[in-house]
Amino acid sequence: MPSELIKLQDVRCVLLDIEGTVSDVRFVYEVMFPYARSHMGRFLAENWKTESVRSALQQVAIDAQRTLADWLGDHWADGRQETHQACIAHLERLMDGDSKSTGLKALQGLVWKAGFESGEIRAELFSEVSQALKAWKDAGLDLRIYSSGSILAQRLFFGHTTDGDLLPLLSGFYDTTFGKKQEVESYRKIATDIPFPANQILFLSDVAVEITAALQAGMQAIVVVRPSNKPLPAQFDGIKIESLNQLVLV
Repeated sequence: MPSELIKLQDVRCVLLDIEGTVSDVRFVYEVMFPYARSHMGRFLAENWKTESVRSALQQVAIDAQRTLADWLGDHWADGRQETHQACIAHLERLMDGDSKSTGLKALQGLVWKAGFESGEIRAELFSEVSQALKAWKDAGLDLRIYSSGSILAQRLFFGHTTDGDLLPLLSGFYDTTFGKKQEVESYRKIATDIPFPANQILFLSDVAVEITAALQAGMQAIVVVRPSNKPLPAQFDGIKIESLNQLVLV
């Protein structure tokens, strides 16, 4: 256990990021993203006319401020080969740019669903995470997730970890449908959905600008420093931890 403990008062809810906070960014970028990319074409071809795929495609178009017909042509609904090719080309450009597009995240979530449920993917957590979450839950804390990945992807992630199904520990999930993670208003909106005052919510993330936004929304917030994370800005002077075990939540 790390030697420097951080004691926080009046925490009733812990709101956690995923990538770089509870899971190594390498798992996301080296396992999950490549899986979605390599399986996206086949998945779309097999599920083009399902409601879930069409809803996600509609959102991709909205994210790009276009219509489906403008993006994929008037006959997009037929699922022709040239339509698939145009769709995949656009999605790959979004993935190349690590886009947080809500529509792209929804499609990735659908592809990951098949991977998690087949056993091809198991979510990898940092060594202390599952025990920390269980201890917090046993202590009566409310645990929730806020990630740029879709709520479906979040539920799949925690339902299929190498430490088993952790979904029973979690009470809520939030994604970019609640707003961008860098914006203060997103955290204010989330706070209204949690049955505790904002100052009793602790947000944990590896991204300094997200921590700042949460603080400005009235939450408590701490940055989590992990080995593969990007360096924090030199001017960041907030509280930092390297393990969830450093937190003593009263």
